[in-house]
Amino acid sequence: MNYFTDLTWKDWIKDIIDIAIVSYIIYKLFVLVRGTKAVQLLKGIFVLVGTWAISTWLNLYTLKWLMNQMFTFGIVTVLIIFQPELRRALEQLGRGKLFGRSSAMDRDVSDRIGEINKAVNYMAQRKIGALIVFERSTGLSDYIESGIQMESMVSSELLINIFIPNTPLHDGAVIIRGNQIMAAGCYLPLSENPFISKELGTRHRAGIGITEVCDALAIIVSEETGQVSLAVGGMVVRDIKEESLISKLFEELSPKPKGREPIMPLFPFLRRKKGGSDNG
Repeated sequence: MNYFTDLTWKDWIKDIIDIAIVSYIIYKLFVLVRGTKAVQLLKGIFVLVGTWAISTWLNLYTLKWLMNQMFTFGIVTVLIIFQPELRRALEQLGRGKLFGRSSAMDRDVSDRIGEINKAVNYMAQRKIGALIVFERSTGLSDYIESGIQMESMVSSELLINIFIPNTPLHDGAVIIRGNQIMAAGCYLPLSENPFISKELGTRHRAGIGITEVCDALAIIVSEETGQVSLAVGGMVVRDIKEESLISKLFEELSPKPKGREPIMPLFPFLRRKKGGSDNG
């Protein structure tokens, strides 16, 4: 208690700033590894630390000795295991993207949406069925691992080739993380909502289903009608027009500055359109 009573207001401010900086760095590191296999590795590390704490508290000498031996080489092991994440963090730090937004980030979002819109228009005109899922704050690593790993830059040509009929990846979903196509041919959970129109097929139910269990977005192109649908939050807008699709993608995928009004109002977007068949 003497430590706190002896603190001056300058010491309080210094400690608050110190804690805030460390907390922000830890938060950014969690954001960096979110949705990757590193999350599971971190859980394993926490288990080891907990085991060491219990062995110390209960004076379990053999277990404590074993934990100490593991921690002796733990730093080198962590550097090896987290090498991809550390490299990505250093790259983003060098580009100034780790601790703040940049104009390059906005350009990346714009370019990505442009490529996706081009591919969706092409497939809609030719009635090529497609299911494109966008990962947001909730990681989709489990679903990514169910498909064919790609980790390729988003491009309209690649998306079109993936969904060409009678190809191995045509029936699955593409999952996009940031500006990368992480995997294709992915399996998604089907929606069990009994109020979904019976006209909607498996592709639409999968697109709606993934948005029911997380905050992902899904674009569905019907191979029966060529209509484009957008699913978010367990709701679906069928036959969405190009302008509305682009606006909604910008609204949902772009970081929002404080005080900025949404590009499209939420409730009109969630209002289900009537009429029109949309199987597939």
